[in-house]
Amino acid sequence: MAKYLKNIPANDPLMIPELRAEIDEVIVENRDRPGATMVVLGEIQNKIGFISDAMQAYIADELEIPVSTIHGVVTFYSFFTTNPRGKHTIKFCMGTACYVGGVPQLIEKAKQILGIDVGETTADGNITLEICRCVGACSQAPVIVVNDEVMGRVKPNKIPQIVKPLQN
Repeated sequence: MAKYLKNIPANDPLMIPELRAEIDEVIVENRDRPGATMVVLGEIQNKIGFISDAMQAYIADELEIPVSTIHGVVTFYSFFTTNPRGKHTIKFCMGTACYVGGVPQLIEKAKQILGIDVGETTADGNITLEICRCVGACSQAPVIVVNDEVMGRVKPNKIPQIVKPLQN
């Protein structure tokens, strides 16, 4: 294993034998496929839920490509995340129509209620706040996406009603 794979946190999936086996299986099954990098990263994101820095280095080592290539893909595509997400996600559309329509106020209200910032997850691991780009529902601005449900014309006073069921 490469020198940059030392000092991996104990809770990283690479240090959990069952999860490491899943990662290895995905790599072995896909390493020779065209577009292997995207296939491997997509499968690991689906199975594990995120791709940590240590996992990025490990995947790069196993695929024999620069870690910068893996990191570039993970940070470019919004599908990938480097930290575990909560059981529920609330994404705030930052497209022009939504931004102008009031998404910054929605974000502030959610931060106030949950006590976390965008990009963070509540201490109980239940809710993650994220930013996303245009979701294609501009006529419904401002828009948020709760898990996979697009919600339009959201007002700040509706945020408590949206968050409460996710907290239980």
